[in-house]
This record gives sequence, C-alpha cells and structure tokens, in this order.
Amino acid sequence: MLMHSVRTRRSADDFPRTEQLAWKIAEVAADPVAVPADTEAMVINRIIDNAAVSAASVLRRPVTVARAQALAHPARQGGTVFGVDGSYSAEWAAWANGVAVRELDFHDTFLAAEYSHPGDNIPPLVAVAQQLGVRGADLIRGIATGYEIQMDLVRGICLHQHKIDHVAHLGPSVAAGIGTMLRLDPETIYHAIGQALHLTTATRQSRKGLISSWKAFAPAHAGKVAIEAVDRAMRGEGAPAPIWEGEDGVIAWLLAGPEHTYQVPLPGPGEPKRAILDSYTKEHSAEYQSQAPIDLARRLRERIGDLEQVASIVLHTSHHTHVVIGTGSNDPQKFDPDASRETLDHSVPYIFAVALQDGTWHHERSYAPERAHRPDTIELWRKISTVEDPEWTRRYHSTDPNEKAFGARAEVTLKNGEVISDELAVADAHPLGARPFGREQYVGKFTELADGIVEPAEQQRFLAAVDGLADLKGGALSALNVRVDATVLDKAPTIPSGIFR
Repeated sequence: MLMHSVRTRRSADDFPRTEQLAWKIAEVAADPVAVPADTEAMVINRIIDNAAVSAASVLRRPVTVARAQALAHPARQGGTVFGVDGSYSAEWAAWANGVAVRELDFHDTFLAAEYSHPGDNIPPLVAVAQQLGVRGADLIRGIATGYEIQMDLVRGICLHQHKIDHVAHLGPSVAAGIGTMLRLDPETIYHAIGQALHLTTATRQSRKGLISSWKAFAPAHAGKVAIEAVDRAMRGEGAPAPIWEGEDGVIAWLLAGPEHTYQVPLPGPGEPKRAILDSYTKEHSAEYQSQAPIDLARRLRERIGDLEQVASIVLHTSHHTHVVIGTGSNDPQKFDPDASRETLDHSVPYIFAVALQDGTWHHERSYAPERAHRPDTIELWRKISTVEDPEWTRRYHSTDPNEKAFGARAEVTLKNGEVISDELAVADAHPLGARPFGREQYVGKFTELADGIVEPAEQQRFLAAVDGLADLKGGALSALNVRVDATVLDKAPTIPSGIFR
C-alpha cells in the first residue's frame, strides 16, 4: 500500500491533477490487476449476505416504497429488482436493492477512522452490470475495487467528527468500482469520482436523535447518484476539481480544514485489491458496535441470574460506541420505548437489556413495540450506561488486526453490592471471534432469513448461480436476482402513490 498525503491547496498553487486524490483513486480503479482467489470468494460471500438481508427486509415499508419507485421505471434492458421479475433502469434498480440491503442494518461493516457498510457497493454495481451485459468476472473486479476504495477512505478520512454522513465515502467508491468493471480510462473515472463526492456529502443528522427510514435510503441514494455521475462522465462531462483538496473543497469546508493533512492508503500499481478481507459481516441485526455487546450479554446471563437484582450496568467501551450508540450521544430517544426501530438499533443500552433478558437477538421480535414496552425491559434498560475507556478507544483505532476491537467491558453491580465483570473484544462472528463466518455461515444466514420468503428451489438456484459467478457470461447476471413469490409480496404494506406511478 502507498500512503498519500491529502490536504487543501490554494487555487493559485501549481497542483497537478495527477497529485489529486481523485486521480490517484482513478488510477487504482483502472489498474487491470487480477483478483486474488480469496478476494473473489469473499465477494461471493457478500453477495449471498446481501441477498439474505434483502429477503428479511422485503416486506418492510421503506423497501416497499423503494421497490414501487423502481418498478415505475421499466427498461428494455436494465437491472433487476430484488424479489420481482422484469428489467428496470439501472439507477432505480440500484436504489430499490440498496434500500433492501440496508434497511435492517444486518450486512457487512468496516470501522476505522470512519464507519462504513462496504456491501452498499454491491447493488449499484450489479444493476449496471445487468444493464450493460457485463461478465461475472468483471463484476467481481468492480466489487473488489468498490470495497478497496471505500475502506481505504474509511481508514484515512474521518467524516463523523465533522458531522458528515459516512456515505460521502460511498459515492466515490461506487464510481470507482463501476469504472473498474467497465474498464474505463482514468480520465473518465476521475470525473465520475469528483461528481459523485460532490453530490453525496450530507450531514449525519440521519443517524442522530430520532432516526428515520432515511438511514436505509441514504446509501441507496449515494449509489444511484454515482451511477448517474459515471454516465455523465462517460459522455464527456467534467467534475469540480480538486474535489477533496480545493480551496472551497471538501477538506477545507466540510472536514478538518486547510491546516489538516489526511493520510490515505491506496494499493500501488499492480497490487491486488484485498480490502474486502478486512471487513466483517453481522450475525445480529443491529449496529456493528453492538455485535460484541450482544454476545457478551448472552454470556453474562447465567452469571447474573436474577436480573431484578441488577442495580446498574456500565459498559466501558470506545469513544465511537459511547457517542454513537451509547449514553455519550446525549440522545434521550435512546431510552424511549416509543422510539423508531432505527433509533433502537442505535441504542446499546436497549440492545444489551434485551439480549440479557432473551439470550438471543432477532431482526423483528427484538424490536417489536410490545418488546420495547415491556416494563421489566424498560426498568433494566434505564439502569445501563456507557463510558469511554481510553484503552478501548486505542484498540478501536489499532491497525493491528489482532488487537483491533469493537467490544466492551461490562461491570454489573447487583443490589447487594456484588460486582460481576466480563469483556469481549470482538463479536463471535468476527474473523477472530468464537464462531467466525465462512461460506457455510453465509449460506446458513441466507437460508434462515429467506425461509418463508423465497421458495427452497429458488434459494438453491440463486446459490448455484452466485457460486459460479466468475464464469457467468455477459447478459447472464439476471441470475443474481432472487424471486419472491407474489403471494408473499402481497403482504407488503399498502403505500400511497407518488409522482412516479
């Protein structure tokens, strides 16, 4: 990996385009390097993972809305929309599938200087590949690039510190991934990246306070915008430049300002794109920083015994966990039984309380209104708080994968004064966890979440197709779509019509 120093430049400076971050990313995307076998295998795992969580979310209202919008944009040759037959304009297919993937907060994650869900790259790339008749091998190459670029930006540039939403790293990564997949030249990819970044920066109010369904729509919007940016760039349209380093650019006014220098790692020429191997999926449908606490709560249940004897629980954890999903957020909504599912998903006190009581976590039952309103749950929930521990913060930011941690130490004080402590650094499903995910676990997650939604024969057809993705010829990628029986889709909520009909 090569480390690139990225800082603001004055308009009067002689700052060549070849030194701009967008150009360096474009060169990485245009590099025709082969995809390693382990990277290819993980790409397939993540396509399966996305299909699993899409099946689980297919009847939810935001997914239904996005699907209805996409179905209003049929195309003679386009992308497919999860669950249904037909061909639809690629950017709208990406929109619908992006919402389905993101709705339950149940797919993969990578955490470093910033947060990310790099699996959000997959829906827009698949939709474009389907519309343009791309080969399976080139789709794999594009997805590997999308993961690489988003995760490298996440390693080097913190957005949330400046209240910018993490999808600002997704727009450029999708543009770069499409560039790789379509074998575009660096010039075209450069302009697409600049446009995509310019149009996908927004505040992170979408993840603060009372969180709405826009949390699911935000990455889908970034993917849709990136597709449109690539289309314009392919037609010869330029982009604001230098987009990161400009005097009125992203760093100067949205991030740390003109005096700050970011260090962004990128693969060197001829270096394989392997970042996807550093990402990790979720066993539980909850914000990633609550994955290890859920497993920790399940482990603590027997030691605590009677939960009515709990006086208080303090989770000692990283700065990120404390301020995003803990009491350091100062969000009263995180203790409100009437809060939205999206808000409860970002409340580690709620999540820890329910996991302690139930010994499990479920993407629907654990968030049900009647579950959140249980009096004993509310009582326990309000006894739980978080504090930042510098050591957990240090481990969160460690670049050593054997030391990097996203967990917590729980100190449970009983009413008799006894203190029970335990800690867990990484979730059980993490590559270094007690039960790491491999192909078997990804397939198991898919079959479990698709049960009752997708017919068994269709499940097996999809799994066989994705397993042979590298050999699929151009025009055959519609096989990656999973069909849902119409009688199941009939159970989706009724929504009012809008502009698109």
